[in-house]
Amino acid sequence: MKDKIKNKPVNWVGVFTLFSKETRRFFKVYQQTILAPAFTSLIFFWVISIAIGSRVNYQFDYINFLAPGLVIMTMMQNSFANTSSSILGSKMQGNIVDLLMPPLNSHEIIFAYVAAATTRSFLVGIITFLVIYPFTTLVLKYIFILVIYSFLGAIFLALLGLLAGIWSEKFDNMSGITNFIISPLTFLSGTFYTIERLPEPFYSISLFNPFYYIIDGFRCSFIEYVQQNLVYGISYITVLNIIMYIVCYKLLNKGWMLKA
Repeated sequence: MKDKIKNKPVNWVGVFTLFSKETRRFFKVYQQTILAPAFTSLIFFWVISIAIGSRVNYQFDYINFLAPGLVIMTMMQNSFANTSSSILGSKMQGNIVDLLMPPLNSHEIIFAYVAAATTRSFLVGIITFLVIYPFTTLVLKYIFILVIYSFLGAIFLALLGLLAGIWSEKFDNMSGITNFIISPLTFLSGTFYTIERLPEPFYSISLFNPFYYIIDGFRCSFIEYVQQNLVYGISYITVLNIIMYIVCYKLLNKGWMLKA
């Protein structure tokens, strides 16, 4: 799909229409897309805190360590799910032409999809925090760090989901990405533990895991415990976001895996 709107102003009406369509799509089944992830995270929180919380010997309260990690992990997973399911669903239903034909260039398409995924991510994050908070003693200390890592994490997973949706031809492909990429990155991210406890080579692998830096930075805004340099984490995720954006732009521009 070549850019058809070069040297023209941004089509904000088209961008808002696509954004509105995407947000209405997940609001229509809000029990599944917004409420269910929050309560799934609450169950994770209860089970893990009861099963191993008293056995973990950290210099901080493990409950307060676990809760922020679950919140941002849930936000990232839903950001990925929003873009990937939308693109793949359109391809499977044969209505992807509705995305290719309107006067929207690749930048505008990416912006609308990422904005919708980020919106869902933040809604899920807020509800997840609200249902977990009564069982913790969390205090927000650095709102700037919270916001920047939330946005960077949601955008990164939205772009990754967009790429996965473009590449996938059927739901089996998407399941493969989820099972062999997203899940391993999630469980090696330090959500449930500090990565210093990991043996090699898993510790070294975790240092390249973008999920780890997002969760580490987000958690720091509450408990002032950080395992890596925050500036490095922000820089690393920003560079990855730029790379992912360029890749998505190139693929959309060519219509790769989108045109019949």
